[in-house]
Amino acid sequence: MSKLNIEEIHLISKHSNWAENAVQVALTKNVYHKTEAWQKFIRLLLISLGVGFTTAGILFFFAYNWNNLHKFVKIGMMETLIIIATSIVLFSKFSLPIKNTILTAASILVGVLFAVFGQVYQTGANAYDFFLGWTFAVILWVIISNFAPLWLVFLLLINTTFILFTEQVAQGWSEVFVFLLLFLMNGFFLVSSLLIKQFKDYKIPKWFTNIIALAVVVFGTFGITFGLFDNFNSTFGLLIIAVFSLFGVGIYYGLKFKSGFYLAIISFGLVFIFTGFLIKISSNEFMFFVVSLFIIGSVTLVIKSLIDLQKKWNHE
Repeated sequence: MSKLNIEEIHLISKHSNWAENAVQVALTKNVYHKTEAWQKFIRLLLISLGVGFTTAGILFFFAYNWNNLHKFVKIGMMETLIIIATSIVLFSKFSLPIKNTILTAASILVGVLFAVFGQVYQTGANAYDFFLGWTFAVILWVIISNFAPLWLVFLLLINTTFILFTEQVAQGWSEVFVFLLLFLMNGFFLVSSLLIKQFKDYKIPKWFTNIIALAVVVFGTFGITFGLFDNFNSTFGLLIIAVFSLFGVGIYYGLKFKSGFYLAIISFGLVFIFTGFLIKISSNEFMFFVVSLFIIGSVTLVIKSLIDLQKKWNHE
């Protein structure tokens, strides 16, 4: 039997003679978090904030004192900080989440080291070279730690590297083709994460897959919208097939696993795409009036449908 949620407990207590003490026990068992869980959450939150603010302080320190530091001091300090951070991860007796948090900070410091090196010696490398080197430098840490925030940093580096590559090297690629590759790349990571979570029973945080899903929907939606106002070609056709296929899978997943998030972002993405299609047909004053009515009506319908669906799921 699945755990009762707070709405179900209140509904049962309202329409029965369930004793107040029993209701409190049910809330404690099924709804309220235990003291140990809150302590763990607060401990990890404070550690994450501390590491994050420390990393930010290092960045601002270099930015403010850049002209007053010798080049060997600049590079040496960064290398020392990275060595200290990795030594703590390897040899300390801290818990695994704390070590992974420190390793994430060390991964960010690697990027700072590359930036410092490029500024000191004026390497003249393209921006995508910097992010590409950063990505390869931390890939082993990402795989070994298997830490969701570090994976998120890694995916951000991959996307940034690819976008800068298309702007600085592959300038002949169309925007639709770039969005197609971004959509497929992030879609691959999303589908892989969900399959691993489903069949391998790995504890992949929900927020992690939600962020990737949001990126996939954004890339797909923007790609089709750009394609509507660009010359139609085979790339645009492939993008439409890929986007609507994955959107269909996302809707199926959202209905099967009762995830309103997937249904919401896909629905709003479809509203955005159809709005672009209407503007493509005509851009006169009457069409903008129609578009305004369509947005109001469609958004209202989506929200109402999601609320009704959530109520239905809560009472099953």
